[in-house]
Amino acid sequence: MHSAPRLTELAHGGGCGCKLAPSVLQSLLARQPAMQAFAPLLVGSEAADDAAVWQVDDKTCVIATTDFFMPVVDDPHDFGRIAATNAISDIYAMGGRPIMALAILGMPIGKLAHETIARILEGGASICAEAGIPVAGGHSIDSVEPIYGLAVIGLCSPEKLRRNGGARPGDALILTKGLGVGIYSAAIKKNALPEGCYAEMLASTTLLNRIGADLADDPHVHALTDVTGFGILGHGLEMARASGLRLEVDLAALPFLSQAQSLAREGFITGASQRNWASYGADVDLPEALPDWQRLLLADPQTSGGLLVACSADKADSICETIRGAGYPLASIVGKASEGPARIVVQA
Repeated sequence: MHSAPRLTELAHGGGCGCKLAPSVLQSLLARQPAMQAFAPLLVGSEAADDAAVWQVDDKTCVIATTDFFMPVVDDPHDFGRIAATNAISDIYAMGGRPIMALAILGMPIGKLAHETIARILEGGASICAEAGIPVAGGHSIDSVEPIYGLAVIGLCSPEKLRRNGGARPGDALILTKGLGVGIYSAAIKKNALPEGCYAEMLASTTLLNRIGADLADDPHVHALTDVTGFGILGHGLEMARASGLRLEVDLAALPFLSQAQSLAREGFITGASQRNWASYGADVDLPEALPDWQRLLLADPQTSGGLLVACSADKADSICETIRGAGYPLASIVGKASEGPARIVVQA
């Protein structure tokens, strides 16, 4: 009797590491027809923001997003939970609150048991229930590789909308979760993840970024984005470009999952890290003699990562403490925004 395949064996990539490289995505979008002007469309694809936003009236904006990927872990229920948490994050990253989701499912029906697929869906539904929203429908196909995610709809008022642009000179930068999910996923594929690290990774990747909706109530919070497949450097660079500023990142202040740095030093680096760096490395200034493993760790793709927050520097300590108190223990002040060309400057 043949044993059931591991979920990660059925996919060439996993989690947000499946995303197209930033340079490839930019090339594809550049070839699309110019978007017509629709006055109610407050946010489209022009600034690589986390979701689209349509203003319905003076009090209401509808936020729409979709996010799906291939397995980052082998447990089907955990895969569903991680994918759903990741998809809902886009709503929180815009300062909104989700109201419903639709499931996106592609599965190799001949290779996976129906029970396994059902467990994926159950995992996703459990996170939606935690977020207080229904899975109101969806669509499924028979595919070569396993794919799961959600389309999510949310709401916010126009004044609470937050974008990846909007950071101001002098703003402090806060990161709400630890980095290193891609490193951990690379170790999982090789059965080399140290004891205790799976639980740590799962706790981070299934922690809803609902704090984003609360941060949008604070006028001292000027910009938000979630840190996913392009890594802290890639999504930081999107914030820098959208804000027209330079972001300075303090390497020593960045929070990491407990074994991320040691595993990266041992060579557990994803191919997505290499692709990410090749796409945007020319716009990043690094300390001299930074080792390759550390450079690629900064480009590590995060699956269901944290939020990058730009806020008034004089309020940063209290905002960071509020985030930690809300259940994000690794939240840290990691840098600042300053006048200058749109680049990332990493400082040792």
